[in-house]
Amino acid sequence: MNAPLLPGATLGVMGGGQLGRMFIHAAQRMGYFTAVLDPDADSPAGRVSHHHIVAEYLDAPGLGQLAETCDAITTEFENVPAPALARLAAYTTVSPAAASVAIAQDRAQEKAHFVRCGVPCAPYAVIETAEQLAAVDDALLPGILKTTRLGYDGKGQARVSTRAELASAWAVMKNVACVLEKMLPLAAECSVIVARGADGQMVNLPIQRNLHRDGILAVTEVYEENMPAAQVESALAAAKSIASGLNYVGVLCVEFFVLQDGSLVVNEIAPRPHNSGHASMDCCDVSQFELQVRTLAGLPLVQPRQHSPALMLNLLGDLWFVRSEQSTTPPWAEVLALPGAHLHLYGKAKASRGRKMGHLTLTGDSVQAVRAVALQAAALLGIEGF
Repeated sequence: MNAPLLPGATLGVMGGGQLGRMFIHAAQRMGYFTAVLDPDADSPAGRVSHHHIVAEYLDAPGLGQLAETCDAITTEFENVPAPALARLAAYTTVSPAAASVAIAQDRAQEKAHFVRCGVPCAPYAVIETAEQLAAVDDALLPGILKTTRLGYDGKGQARVSTRAELASAWAVMKNVACVLEKMLPLAAECSVIVARGADGQMVNLPIQRNLHRDGILAVTEVYEENMPAAQVESALAAAKSIASGLNYVGVLCVEFFVLQDGSLVVNEIAPRPHNSGHASMDCCDVSQFELQVRTLAGLPLVQPRQHSPALMLNLLGDLWFVRSEQSTTPPWAEVLALPGAHLHLYGKAKASRGRKMGHLTLTGDSVQAVRAVALQAAALLGIEGF
């Protein structure tokens, strides 16, 4: 793609979830037509797009229709089959590329890439055979056994302390390819979202400090000095090295563990916008979804500027069952009476426990004010304090 795709062109997205929905909204606000490919006829993104192609991700006619409709195509979740992206790339611009997505889909390939980039990650071993299981170094225990593919939000993982527990966990996972990571003394978690253009230009959102519960993001805090300057500098350099090493085009999230000695190790990457970047919609002059549009369309990238401290609460379907065993609408009117409250619901028809239904961003003049209001909102919604 030489010249930028200007508003009036059609941008497509593989996947119809909430990330696709927010990408669609950003693209439409900028004047683009949009198309979604998703097998769910009632998908959140499909509901709001100009075109919704209801097809499986490897369906040849569906992919053909998407390629014919769109001037460029992106993805909204990392488990879209990489071969589907490669097939689309034969006909139109696709970013991120299938090769980058394939690395993010495989923990073993992902960690090998971190090593090539000189970015520290937890000590690990790949386990694909009984011989590799037997050869695991005792120094990796206690550790976390993770399937190399299809794990997210804490799924496909097991904590193991002994060789017997390791063998049992691998058997429970049906002896699929896994990575065993050494458990490290964690102090915090953070993430960096970078956007890289086809020309190699790169910008980033402010670093995000994250709190996870049961493997799912619960709270993200974004404000100046939310982390020491040295950690911020280290995380930004690592994230940009990882993106450059992939020759990446698009929006990339890099998640880090902060160890108790203050050092950082990279956890994983997501080749798309990320839950932890949602606050950018309300606290920055350029959101992660606008950056996704810009990278896909070949538009200039500008460094986002944060204008307000922000805190984001993830809204899971559990909140619909706080007051009753039956699904009950949370007290949105009371929440929206709070200053600086920005509610984003994803258009999902049914709430269920553990399902991401939306997020709430709180912004204000000071970090103290934002935290105070966020705690009020959490209390109203039945979210555990932080």
